[in-house]
Amino acid sequence: MATHVLVPLDGSPQSWAAFDHAVSNYDGETITALHIVDPMEGVYSDYGGGGYYDAQVHERAVERGEGLGEQARERADDAEVLETTVLETAVETGPPARTILEYADENDVDHIVMGSHGRSGVARFLLGSVAETVTRRATVPVTIVR
Repeated sequence: MATHVLVPLDGSPQSWAAFDHAVSNYDGETITALHIVDPMEGVYSDYGGGGYYDAQVHERAVERGEGLGEQARERADDAEVLETTVLETAVETGPPARTILEYADENDVDHIVMGSHGRSGVARFLLGSVAETVTRRATVPVTIVR
């Protein structure tokens, strides 16, 4: 039975390191590169309780995610694994950790490989960690790459 590996991509060096790790370690399997668009992308506030939504800003964020998928395909092609490895790409909108976990559950993912931004101390406490949340709540193994 083939393994399905999920790699969340945000375009950071850490997420590309995770993608490269998956490509080099899961040749012959299925790898899905997933980009998450923040649901607040395109929402602006006037600080008076009101605000407005700019659909074009959200659409550009989705297009950026699609571009990351194309870059992932190019990297996999450069690594010469596309003949043996199935590479899928997806763009979803939602809170990052929850969306990653839901995608993994709904798409029979066997393993999640993701980058860590390496925050520590107060920054980690205040900002939280998507990688930590995914690691704690995932029903499948998670590999964190720095």
